[in-house]
Amino acid sequence: MTTTPSTHAAPVAPGATDAAPAAALLAAAQRLRDAVGALDFAPPVAYVYNPLDYAWEPHRAYLSRWGATAPRRVVFLGMNPGPWGMAQVGVPFGEVSMVRDWLGLVGLVGAPARLCPSKPVDGFGCRRSEVSGRRLWGLFAERFGTAEAFFREHFVANYCPLMFLAASGRNLTPDALPAAERVALQRACDEHLRSLVGILRPAWVVGIGGFAFERAREALRGHPVEVGRILHPSPASPAANRGWAEAAGQQLAALGVW
Repeated sequence: MTTTPSTHAAPVAPGATDAAPAAALLAAAQRLRDAVGALDFAPPVAYVYNPLDYAWEPHRAYLSRWGATAPRRVVFLGMNPGPWGMAQVGVPFGEVSMVRDWLGLVGLVGAPARLCPSKPVDGFGCRRSEVSGRRLWGLFAERFGTAEAFFREHFVANYCPLMFLAASGRNLTPDALPAAERVALQRACDEHLRSLVGILRPAWVVGIGGFAFERAREALRGHPVEVGRILHPSPASPAANRGWAEAAGQQLAALGVW
């Protein structure tokens, strides 16, 4: 799988968790970007978007600004990019207006080498709203007021940085990939998740939805971190459409996270 060339930051030396947290997060993201970028995917996957490549600039800004301190008490973990969120602006659950106005991030966004006609990448010019991202960041904005207050103890990441589309433009989730492709992808994503946890040293990793929860529980087995789960805010979920913020808040309280 290839993407159009983009201008990346100078490589950050890999590995060291004794580096400043943001530098270590950037190094981990670069390793993940390159590892998943080297993978190949067969039909029904027709298009693969890697926003860590073409939207590296805003992703780098996210890690540099909001990943600069450790430890964090809670890491929220999503599954993979949505077409109108992270696929547009390189930020997990990246609903454009929340990323721009609440997180205070902007950046140059290119495009994948193969662009699906029904899933364009317009970067910060995207006029579609990612419902999942609007709900997630909206909950954090309502509870904490400012991004500075939220990120003192929390962080948001995705397990997998790739978005997969069928020829029709239909979204394909990572768990739907053939076994061999899924195993290779999970190997890279598990390694990145362990690096992330090693850098931020959270007490909790909270999977947003069942897939992220299961992958975190498997990848972090034996690590000194609690793994919990909340309802995914997707509009495809009838339960989420009946009041996601209230349900997620109750789940976090029941876990003892909030």
